[in-house]
Amino acid sequence: MGKRNKTKSVIPGLGLSLGITITILSFIVLIPLCSLIVYSSQLTFSEFINVVTAPRVLASYRVSLLTSFIASVINAVMGVILAFVLVRYQFPGKRIMDGIIELPFALPTAVAGIALTHLLVEQNTIGSFFAKFGIQIAYTPIGITIAMIFIGIPFVVRSVQPVLEKVEGEYEEAAYIMGANGFQTFWKVILPEIKPALIGGFSLAFARCLGEYGSVVFIAGNKPFETEIAPLAIMSELQEFDYPAATSIALVMLSFAFIILFVNAVIQSRASKIVNGIN
Repeated sequence: MGKRNKTKSVIPGLGLSLGITITILSFIVLIPLCSLIVYSSQLTFSEFINVVTAPRVLASYRVSLLTSFIASVINAVMGVILAFVLVRYQFPGKRIMDGIIELPFALPTAVAGIALTHLLVEQNTIGSFFAKFGIQIAYTPIGITIAMIFIGIPFVVRSVQPVLEKVEGEYEEAAYIMGANGFQTFWKVILPEIKPALIGGFSLAFARCLGEYGSVVFIAGNKPFETEIAPLAIMSELQEFDYPAATSIALVMLSFAFIILFVNAVIQSRASKIVNGIN
């Protein structure tokens, strides 16, 4: 009986690299997340429900979810516009503008929060202008939304930009030749190509905004039932050394994040199939 030919792996060292990957993933992601379940298990089921459904905690979920969603929708629109300008046009200072997009990644979130609060309070520049019209920005959900827009915009731009660079200009020219206007060209030609990336950027921005603390806590005002965000509710429990309650609220926020990312994966998969089917 002849010897069987062993099929070699295309990727050398797969077993070793896979083991290292799983080990790092476990230490960095899985074990810390499991600790949430361990601490939360110190409560009975009824205690857990009472903690995560307390009126003040429910109000913090509402504030976080609503402002995060609004900020992510705005980021989706403005992020596509910014990506389109950076890809399609040449202008002085383009590289500087391209670098500034990533500033929220590098800037400490507390610094961003202090700067935005200083600008938007009624005693200063932008805040005083809107105060003339009876609009208060700082210490309101509007201020929270602006802070979330600041930290979420890079996710959309950096998700859409590489895909937009691959969209051939000839398709747009063909659409114009066939009589399509600018809006029709974007809706029928460009949007289907960037849709999976746009959905991914929106979901990442949504999840990031949902868990943001540093840049939001200063401008929020932290009024219970009005501008208190969920991460602040977690910090309040930690300051009282109630770790089971804090981890219970964190577990709910983690569930929200998983749901967002799961829905994102499903929608992206379907959108990619549709795009590939068209192509």
